[in-house]
Amino acid sequence: TQSPLHPRDTSPTTSPGTNITSGGMAPMNFTDPEGNIEIRQTLDPGVECNYFVTVYLGYGIELQVRPKALSQDTGGREPSILANESMLMRGLVLRSWSNQISIRFRSDQQSNPGFLLLSYQAFVLSCAFPKEPTGGEVSVTHLHPGGEAFFSCLTGYKLQGPKMLSCRNATTPYWSGKEPRCTASCGGMIKNTTYGRIVSPGFPGNYSNNLTCHWVLEAPEGHRLHVHFEKVALAEDDDRLLIKNGNNIDSPPIYDSYEVEYLPNEGLLSTGLTLIHLFVFNIFAAFAKGMCYEPFVKYGNFSSSDSSYGVGAVVEFSCDPGYTLEQGSVVIECVDPENPQWNETEPACRAVCSGEITDSAGVVLSPNWPEAYDKGQDCIWGIHVEEDKRIMLDIQVLHLGKNDLLTFYDGDDLTANILGQYSGTRPHFKLYTSMADVTIQFQSDPATNIYGYNNGFVVHFFEVARNDTCSELPEISNGWKSTSHPDLIHGTVVTYQCYPGYELVGSEILMCQWDLTWSGDVPKCEEVIACQDPGNVEHSRKVVTGSRFAVGSTVQFFCNKGYIISGNGLLTCYNRDSAKPKWSERLPKCVPEKYEPCRNPGAPSTSVQSLEKAFYQAGETLTFSCHSGYEMQGHATIYCIPGHPSQWNSTPPACKVSKVDYELEGTNIALIVFIPTAVILVTVLAIYVYFVNCEMSLKLCTPFSQAPRKDHSNAIIIIIAPI
Repeated sequence: TQSPLHPRDTSPTTSPGTNITSGGMAPMNFTDPEGNIEIRQTLDPGVECNYFVTVYLGYGIELQVRPKALSQDTGGREPSILANESMLMRGLVLRSWSNQISIRFRSDQQSNPGFLLLSYQAFVLSCAFPKEPTGGEVSVTHLHPGGEAFFSCLTGYKLQGPKMLSCRNATTPYWSGKEPRCTASCGGMIKNTTYGRIVSPGFPGNYSNNLTCHWVLEAPEGHRLHVHFEKVALAEDDDRLLIKNGNNIDSPPIYDSYEVEYLPNEGLLSTGLTLIHLFVFNIFAAFAKGMCYEPFVKYGNFSSSDSSYGVGAVVEFSCDPGYTLEQGSVVIECVDPENPQWNETEPACRAVCSGEITDSAGVVLSPNWPEAYDKGQDCIWGIHVEEDKRIMLDIQVLHLGKNDLLTFYDGDDLTANILGQYSGTRPHFKLYTSMADVTIQFQSDPATNIYGYNNGFVVHFFEVARNDTCSELPEISNGWKSTSHPDLIHGTVVTYQCYPGYELVGSEILMCQWDLTWSGDVPKCEEVIACQDPGNVEHSRKVVTGSRFAVGSTVQFFCNKGYIISGNGLLTCYNRDSAKPKWSERLPKCVPEKYEPCRNPGAPSTSVQSLEKAFYQAGETLTFSCHSGYEMQGHATIYCIPGHPSQWNSTPPACKVSKVDYELEGTNIALIVFIPTAVILVTVLAIYVYFVNCEMSLKLCTPFSQAPRKDHSNAIIIIIAPI
């Protein structure tokens, strides 16, 4: 990990509170509970410094970054990174989870000199809050070393594991053991109970095979027991639920799943203070002699004229939205002073298949919700509101089988237009009708097997005003809105903008959709306290000083080699009163550096240039070649070195006669000169001899003369043959 700071070797100095000024490469150790680390940096590249801080066991280390730093927690089994950034904001606070940290700084290859100040102090560590067991509770004295956590289970569950854990002191404080679990036991004796719950082994999961569980419930003296069923789901026909009235296994049963198809929604009542349960999941409560037991209705509520449920008490029942009262009576009364009891059985609330609804608001639930729906169902609900109203459907839960269908019809029967048809799982969505009626049809595949809670659907509905427009959108603080149409009809666009000095968070444009809802949430304008990232400049590196793009911070660009900056390379973020913070300059550019061209260096008459022109650009090359019979001396290619002015890296090469050709040419010249000269000499000598002989013997000369010569002077005629 690199940091833009450059430590350099200096002499460390220690003062009270452990103030250290250093940049050396040797590791430094700190053991005081608090102190400062000060580092001054110069331009030395690649320097790495390591610092180690250790405090007492049970304490952590809080490190505050003055300008910039990196920190790593070295305590515990494996180090965990607290921060791993090249630049960290001034004032950033990091906390370790052990009594040791290591700090490493490494300078990069290109950076400006800087200054770094870190301060640290010890703080008391604590254990994490222990996990509360399912079906149980946990209480803690405190979380620091020495603290204790106490675990307990609710009625119907048994604790597996330690009842108490203590927080132990260490590099990282930890609990003395693993949190215990609360498991549903298979049977048990529960005495003097007034209220509780019994669940099957493994709940909320499935119970195991080949189990026989016995629970014996015993109420306090003078009380009886009343049992309500929350859920019973026996896996196979051979599984049996048996509840007996009394403390003997041979007591007569008051419920047997082999004999009764449906559960008694009104619950079960003991004649004495003891009940025996075999494999059951229910809630039980004891009630005093001379009183009726407290009523119970699942997925509903009730109100009573007497909170103690004495003789004469009247209770009225109601169901939660989406549920329908079945069986029993809406109103029951506690009667018979001799043997107090309710005059009617308690009703049951169920999510039913199909129904006609005329309420202005409500909910439609899948059959048996939140239990799984049955297979092979075909349910139809009709919702009707006033003629001048419309219906908004809010589908909050949709978890169906892939072959199950939930269909919404925009009208009062199945021939109306379909608003939507869905299967599988979908997130929360809404639908709007164009009529005052809507029909909902649910069809489950006969082969579907759906198990578990919350598999089905939950559809809330609301009566809304007839409207062909979207709702009015609010104004926003520190900004304004503009609308494309005065009436917010389908397709209308609302645009939000912020005042200077603020920026928009959220969608700038909202559109009125076909279902008369807006395409998004209303945005807001937040004050801008920093400039936007100016971006990068090609062929450059960027150096940021100060907090990241905050007002007053600067960004400087440096061009790479071979490029020069065009514009101002130093940008400063400033705030113009109410205006949005801006950069002081436009983003510069790094353009290739331009140089003066090299002039044509010329060439010998015996050589040729590859490309002959007056000027050559910086970096361009020029190649020479010699005429036949000449050989090159020097570099065949020369290079125009960029500069002001640019210059050739070498003079042009020379072309000289080849040595072999020179020797052959000398021989040829000698022959050419010698042969004519020899011919001339022989000719001259022959003429001379002839004239000498003529003078000595006149006869010999007669053929060459018609008369005797009067002039006897000598003459020489030279004939020069052309060479």
